[in-house]
Amino acid sequence: MEHARQVNAVVGLGGAMEPVEVVPAIARSWNRCAHDFGLDPVRDEPVVVLDSRELKERQEPLERLRAIAQGEMATLYQQLAGSGFSVLLTDREGVVLDFLGDPTFTKTAAECGMVEGALWSERHQGTNGMGTCAIEQRPILVHHNEHFLSRNIGLTCSAAPIFDSEGGLLAVLDASSFSHMAQQHTLVLVNMSAQIIENRAFLCRFRDQYALRFHSRPELIGTLWEGVLALDEEGRILAANRSALFQFGYKKPADMVGLQLRDLFNTGMAALIGHKNLSWLNPVPLYEARQGNRFFGLMRPPEQQGPSAAAPARRAAPAVAVPGNPKVVHLEELQFGDPTMEYNVRCAKRVQDHDIPILLSGETGTGKEIFAQAIHYAQAGVNRPFVAVNCASIPETLIESELFGYKSGAFTGANREGRRGKILQANGGTLFLDEIGDMPVMLQARLLRVLEEREVIPLGGEIPIKVDLKLISATHRNLKELVAEGRFREDLYYRLQGITLTLPPLRERQDKRELIRHVLAMECGAREEAVLSEGALRQLEAYSWPGNIRQLRNVLRTALAMREGREITVYDLLEEISRLTPGAQHAECATEAAPLSSLETAERDAILHNLEKFRWNVTLAARHLDISRNTLYRKMKNLNIRINKEE
Repeated sequence: MEHARQVNAVVGLGGAMEPVEVVPAIARSWNRCAHDFGLDPVRDEPVVVLDSRELKERQEPLERLRAIAQGEMATLYQQLAGSGFSVLLTDREGVVLDFLGDPTFTKTAAECGMVEGALWSERHQGTNGMGTCAIEQRPILVHHNEHFLSRNIGLTCSAAPIFDSEGGLLAVLDASSFSHMAQQHTLVLVNMSAQIIENRAFLCRFRDQYALRFHSRPELIGTLWEGVLALDEEGRILAANRSALFQFGYKKPADMVGLQLRDLFNTGMAALIGHKNLSWLNPVPLYEARQGNRFFGLMRPPEQQGPSAAAPARRAAPAVAVPGNPKVVHLEELQFGDPTMEYNVRCAKRVQDHDIPILLSGETGTGKEIFAQAIHYAQAGVNRPFVAVNCASIPETLIESELFGYKSGAFTGANREGRRGKILQANGGTLFLDEIGDMPVMLQARLLRVLEEREVIPLGGEIPIKVDLKLISATHRNLKELVAEGRFREDLYYRLQGITLTLPPLRERQDKRELIRHVLAMECGAREEAVLSEGALRQLEAYSWPGNIRQLRNVLRTALAMREGREITVYDLLEEISRLTPGAQHAECATEAAPLSSLETAERDAILHNLEKFRWNVTLAARHLDISRNTLYRKMKNLNIRINKEE
């Protein structure tokens, strides 16, 4: 009753009670609930839940979006795991399409109506994260007493909108819990996830058109901050994502539709899609037509038709690069005279046409996935599937369904039509299991059976399905030690170890100078030319490269953006490489951790930005992020951000 009196005071029905202070969005929502929808804060009516037929009718039009969102929902759930959160996706009218719940929250959530098919619009549930976000069409946090209905005041909901290519609301992503604290950082994570889903849905919507992905910083292409333009063959803009609008100062997509590419940049379609141009492989420099600001762009051609389903069995095929595919790297391009890499390439060639599993070992960033791709393309060609699975980035509760797939109704929250797992997706090609050392022990026995029997049984299924694939695994861990500790099956270890190839860290490679020049040439592409001064090359050779080749690529991309002429000098390099200063000692990335997901990378960039803004004062940065200092320290540890206290 106290909550009802507070609500009524704000909406003008409270008599003599002094109105409580609430944020404008909540006040607007309360007024809608009371005056437009006629809701009573203390009324406790059953939650409206659609039947299975009605729910399917809601899900089918958004099937493609749901498939895209599934991976990001799993990543977001992993970020929040252990905090009692559930992740939900609703349509624009508040119907829950998909639900991924923390086991400690799922039962209570169901009692509150957080189930697939439940209707969480403001009209039915009052002020809440999903329904209010759909009306306000912006990220919103609704905490405890900010809910309109008294029955919902135990919830904390963080929700963010997902828009279509025309700027209309498409769906809402939400994370809800019974947390006692209003966690602003959760809202940031939800909003990041929603933008990643939105960008991927945009690219999928225009997969049959050209797409120009761009940003002023080349390393941000492929992240949630990238701008994307959908273009026809004449260079006319068909659609633009939110980041593209922001970077060029437009308010809505319709303002950019119909413009020509030359209206924005000093180039046209012919220059970007010409036969001698490699803008689909590496970002190329672009200059704004009006003010001359520098951008970097990556052109994605329309999708090619896939191979026939009746294609013959797997056989060796020459590796050739084709537009629309990632750059095919030949095995010979992976070494420039380093004895260890020469040995690795020679061994890979000898076993590529044999049914021998390959285990790649090496530090994070040494190029294990690129090496696996080179083996695949040399053996199977570009028309066979290469399916990569990072065993460390998938929640333990989901990895079984990700690998083996599942039948309809196999478990709560499963897609009603079932799903093919990664093993079946790799049938006829190559399955690359990255960070195999992080695979849960309970799944190792099932994987061993698949490798022995060459067949897989999806969750909930009974009939085995034959598979034909080449297996390549990778790890930065010592599997022998894991076997000795009982954390990795010995029989699986020997089944994976047909041949073990160890990729040396960049700091130990004897062909470092040639490799640096080769990576620079790849980053330049065909439209740009750059050379390293002798001083810059010596600094790059002398650096320890804790992030290995992945770090080298990012450093060279930044140097290309910073240079003023054709030559990259010492002054164009990052300060930690060009010279050691106290400022350069503040942050160092731990290299033994697993690769970060796109969401984790985005969160890490945001935290680093705030730390640098406050000169690495953790207390001030935590206060600005609206989280506790302990939470910030925990996130820094999880995201491989460490402070060097020796200055």
